[in-house]
Amino acid sequence: MGDGERAVEYSESLEKAGEYAQSVMSFMETRGIPATPNNFAVWFVYHSGRHPDLTRHLDALLEENEEFTEARNAEIFQRFFTFIHEGTAATDAAERIGSELANILAYLDSAGAGAAEYGRFLEAITGKVAGSGSVSDFKGLIADALSATRSMEGHTRNLQEKLDGSSREISQLKQDLEDMRLEAMTDALTAIPNRKLFDIELRRSANEAVKNEEELCLLMVDIDHFKKFNDTYGHQVGDQVLKLLGSTLTACIKGQDTAARYGGEEFAIILPRTSLKDALTVAENIRRAVGTKKVVNRATGEDLGTITVSIGAGRFEYGEPVSQLISRADEAMYMAKRSGRDRVVSQDQVRVSVLNTANPESS
Repeated sequence: MGDGERAVEYSESLEKAGEYAQSVMSFMETRGIPATPNNFAVWFVYHSGRHPDLTRHLDALLEENEEFTEARNAEIFQRFFTFIHEGTAATDAAERIGSELANILAYLDSAGAGAAEYGRFLEAITGKVAGSGSVSDFKGLIADALSATRSMEGHTRNLQEKLDGSSREISQLKQDLEDMRLEAMTDALTAIPNRKLFDIELRRSANEAVKNEEELCLLMVDIDHFKKFNDTYGHQVGDQVLKLLGSTLTACIKGQDTAARYGGEEFAIILPRTSLKDALTVAENIRRAVGTKKVVNRATGEDLGTITVSIGAGRFEYGEPVSQLISRADEAMYMAKRSGRDRVVSQDQVRVSVLNTANPESS
C-alpha cells in the first residue's frame, strides 16, 4: 500500500475476520460487485460496522437499490479510503524541492572552494610581489592577478545564475504545492469544497464554537430521485444537475459559511454562529431556490423540468465528536426523504418522532 493511501485497520480476531470475509464474498457475488481488493476492503469494513459514515452511506445506496457500477465502486473507495493522487503529487514535489536544495548546497560548496583557491592564489602573488624588484616581474604578476580575478568573477556570476535558477524553481514549486492543496480540497465537478476540506472546516468550526461559546449548525442536502434522473437523461445531464446545485448553494450562503460536496449527490453546509432556527431558514431558502432552477439539456435544448432537495439540519453540542453532529443532520435529511422529499427536517423533529415511536400513548 502506497504512502498516499490510508491504511484499513482490522482489529477483529482471525475467526471473526474469517466470518466477515465469507459474508462479504457472498454478498458481493449476490450484488454483482467485482471481488477486487478495493471493493473487498469497502464491504469488509461495512460488514464489521466499524465505520458509521460508510455504513450509513452504503445503507442509503442499498435502500435506493443502487447499481454498484465500476464508477460507483471507485467513488466509494476514493471517498472513504484514499488520498492517492494528493499523496503522489506531494511526494513528487518534495523530491523536486530536495533536488533543488541539494543543487544549492553543491553550488555553495563549489563557491567556497573557488573562493579559497582564489585567496591562496592572491596570497602567493603577494609574496612574489614582496620579493620582486623588476618592472617586468610586476607586469607579469599583475597580469596573473587580473586573470585570476576575472576567472573568479565569471565563477561568481555563474554561481549567481545557478542560485537564481534554483530560487525560481523553488518559488514555482511553492506555487505548485499551493495549487495542488487547493485542487485536493476542491471538488473537480462542482468547483466547491470537497469532503476533505469539509472535514477540516467542520472540526475547525467546532473548536471555534466551543472556544467562543457560539452556536454551530450543519445542513445535509440530498438531491431527490437523482438516480432516476441520471438513468433517464444520462450522466452528463446528471453532472449538470450537480453543478447547478453547487452554484445554487454557494449563492444562498454568507461568507462565513461553507458549502461542500459530501459525496455523490449529497452536499453539506457548515453554518458557524448560526442558531438551529436560523439554519432552518437558510435551508428553506435553499430548498425554494433549487426548486426554481430549470434543468435544460445543453445538447438538445430540451427543458427537463426542475429538481428538488431534501435537507436535514443539526445543531452542534459542545464536547461531542463532530461525527455525531453529521449523524443527526443526516438522520434528519433521511427523515425528510421518507416524509415525501422536497422538505426540510430538523434534528428536533427526529427526536420527537423517535419519542413518539417509543411511547405511542404520548403522541
